Amino acid sequence: MESSHSTKDNSETAILIDSKSAKGKSVASPVAITKATTSHHQQGGWKRGVAIFDFILRLCGLIAALAATVTMGTTDQTLPFFTQFFQFQASYDDLPAFTFFVVANAIASGYLVLSLPFSIVCIVRPHAAGARLVLLIFDTMLVAFTTAAAASAAAIVYLAHNGNQNTNWLAICQQFNDFCQRVSGAVVASFIAAVIFIFLVVISAVALRRH
Repeated sequence: MESSHSTKDNSETAILIDSKSAKGKSVASPVAITKATTSHHQQGGWKRGVAIFDFILRLCGLIAALAATVTMGTTDQTLPFFTQFFQFQASYDDLPAFTFFVVANAIASGYLVLSLPFSIVCIVRPHAAGARLVLLIFDTMLVAFTTAAAASAAAIVYLAHNGNQNTNWLAICQQFNDFCQRVSGAVVASFIAAVIFIFLVVISAVALRRH
């Protein structure tokens, strides 16, 4: 009888331990799932905020690049005095650097327009890495493109303002004041667009790293 009672107690004890273990597992599992779901939603919200900021920066970059293109492309000044053989005129297409500037910023403007749908995709689907990777690649290319255009135009603007005595290049901004003001403004707008592209590259790189 005693051995039988002992066996029964042991079996009851084993059953109680199993039930507690099972209960513990059933409680721990929903907690782990809840924590994982909360972390996933937090990460998605952070990436959506980054994507919205990316979209706003692209709109600002589009405005800057378009302003640089239009300002430089419409720059033309003719002095009110002329001789029998010469007419004093300055136009952006007289210099290859300014022509390259207009083309480069026009391409940057077109790219920014085409990139807006990809930026919207990143807002709707913040965990989509494909669209973000495409933007990162082309943004990096446009950083170099717009920086080269702005730098080459800035060199010409500097010569127009100050000249170069060693090469007998005269400063023309005293005569063509309106021309120099417009091209200087266009160069500043292009540098702003280049800085915005740099920020876009950093944002895309950080978003992909946190993916």
